[in-house]
Amino acid sequence: MILRLWIEYLNSWRSSLRAIPLPAEHRKPFRSAGSKGEPMRLRRLTLLSATALSIGLCTSVNAETPIAGAQAGQIVGQNISGIWESYPDDTSDAEDAFIEFPVPGDGPRLKEPYATEWKEFRAKREAMLAAGTPLVDPSTLCLPEGMPGIMAAIFPLEILQTPGQVTVLAELFTQTRRIYLNRPMPALEDLNPSFYGFSSGRWEGDTLIVTTKGVKEDVRFFDIPHSLKMVITERIRLTGPDVMENVISIEDPETLLEPYVFTYEYKRDPDYEMTEYFCERDDALLKVNTDGTVQMKTGEDIP
Repeated sequence: MILRLWIEYLNSWRSSLRAIPLPAEHRKPFRSAGSKGEPMRLRRLTLLSATALSIGLCTSVNAETPIAGAQAGQIVGQNISGIWESYPDDTSDAEDAFIEFPVPGDGPRLKEPYATEWKEFRAKREAMLAAGTPLVDPSTLCLPEGMPGIMAAIFPLEILQTPGQVTVLAELFTQTRRIYLNRPMPALEDLNPSFYGFSSGRWEGDTLIVTTKGVKEDVRFFDIPHSLKMVITERIRLTGPDVMENVISIEDPETLLEPYVFTYEYKRDPDYEMTEYFCERDDALLKVNTDGTVQMKTGEDIP
């Protein structure tokens, strides 16, 4: 979905951020925020400027051990705390300077005129990418991924379980999403539209079921249009030691002919440390042209 650049081009920039030279074995193709790509330590370097400051890891516990108690003030449900990366990583060996992340699942079945408009725009995006003049997108503009984009785990996610809440922290842009457990869903007219909407979750056996409403209409997951009536339902569960799946279903009576269903999978990495990652609008390496395309800056553009 977003652009990734050659990591060799960025070695000097990486050194200026962290003062640590990049090992030769890690010099692989570099992809931006919208592409899964390289292992997590390489994903911290994207086309967006970042600050690399370490933050603490959550406590490591047995992946299969349920978290006890349904009493007030206790954490309930399966233990899904920890740092997760997208799994498996199908693009780690890609050699493209710019790549397009595929639309998950079979893609949405949209009503007209949304279907035609979406297909035409996606075709334009792919053509511009192939021509080496990729179109700007929200991450290029330093905007949050929103829902459900944040759950793609393009960069690592950290999940924290506390009484009454599950918190999802994304390394990219240091995003925060909150899932309130057993909280009644407010009426749609009472919700303030936002990037992540309002998420209410509950445990049913070993599965965390989360309903999200109130996502802003200009938050476009793979450019897919939606209305304020959109409802996102997630079914999150462990499928093996340190492996988790999230089955996502999107419903929207205004734009979709049927629910759009796809699955994200993750692998827990107890050894990874999340870092702060803030985006600066004036990117050190890329510039947004007046026609909406993006290109790398040359020596003349960099002070």
